[in-house]
Order: sequence, then structure tokens, then C-alpha cells
Amino acid sequence: MKLKNLKQKIIYIMGVSSSGKSTIGQAVAEALSLPFFDADDYHPESNLQKMKEGHALNDEDRWPWLDRLNTLSKEAMLKEGGVIACSALKQSYRDKLESGIEKSVKWFYLKGEYELILARMKKRNHFMPPSLLKSQFETLEAPSDAHVISIEKTKKEMIDQILNIVENG
Repeated sequence: MKLKNLKQKIIYIMGVSSSGKSTIGQAVAEALSLPFFDADDYHPESNLQKMKEGHALNDEDRWPWLDRLNTLSKEAMLKEGGVIACSALKQSYRDKLESGIEKSVKWFYLKGEYELILARMKKRNHFMPPSLLKSQFETLEAPSDAHVISIEKTKKEMIDQILNIVENG
């Protein structure tokens, strides 16, 4: 499905670690014939190492990463648009991510309860250990300007809901 109104749009799929951002983002990008970018792939090695060691990132760790993602967003927008999976936990982070392209960004927040996400996190092999999930929830500022997608839905239901919003909104 290639929608005309998606040209030069950036779709952010956000939420805490293990909420399904990458899985859902990849599927949405594929359905829309847009490139997919996982923000985790753009962390500097120092951030990855810090998380592997069980330490939560702070704002100082995140700003250079967010700047890099903002540049990526602008470059993708100039080409054909894209779907980006990124935690984007605070409003200030989301402001940085969409800086200069505000009118071209759509936000989707994958929302779920701590216990469900912790259970998912324990089943996967990821650089972020389950011990850091609490810090993600403590940092999270639920967005007021994003479409909320419940992670209790099936993968297909979540993807269909996002595609419907993108197509009609």
C-alpha cells in the first residue's frame, strides 16, 4: 500500500523497551513501502555499553543520539519518508526528534502495562536488561499528541489500526 499523502512523512513508533516498536514499525514500513529505521541502531557504542552494564541512560547520553535521529528524519523526509522506531520517552526528546519537520511527523505510542512488557523483555535477547525497564517507565512522559495503540491487541490489529489512522488522517 503506497499512499500518496505519505510522501515525505515520518512515522514514529514510540514506547518503552520491549513494547514492540521494531516489530510493528517494520511491518508498517513494509505495508507502506517506506524505509524502516530502528533508533537502537544509531546509539553510540558508549550508550549501548552503559545499558549492557545495567545503567540507565541520562539526558546527556541521549542528546547526541537524538540529534543524529533528527538528522536521519530530515534526510529520510527529503527522499520518500520513513518509519522510525524510537523510545522517545520524554516530550523534550520528541520535540528534538521532530525539530524542523513538525508538520511532517505522525506519532504512534505503543502502550502497555509494566508486567506485560517485563514478561516480554525477559523472553528476548537484547542489550537492555530487564532491570532497566523500571527506569524507562519512570522516565516516560505519555504523549498527548500521539495515537495510542494498545499492545494487548494482536500484532495484526495493531498494524491495521496504525495503517487505518495513516490512511485516513
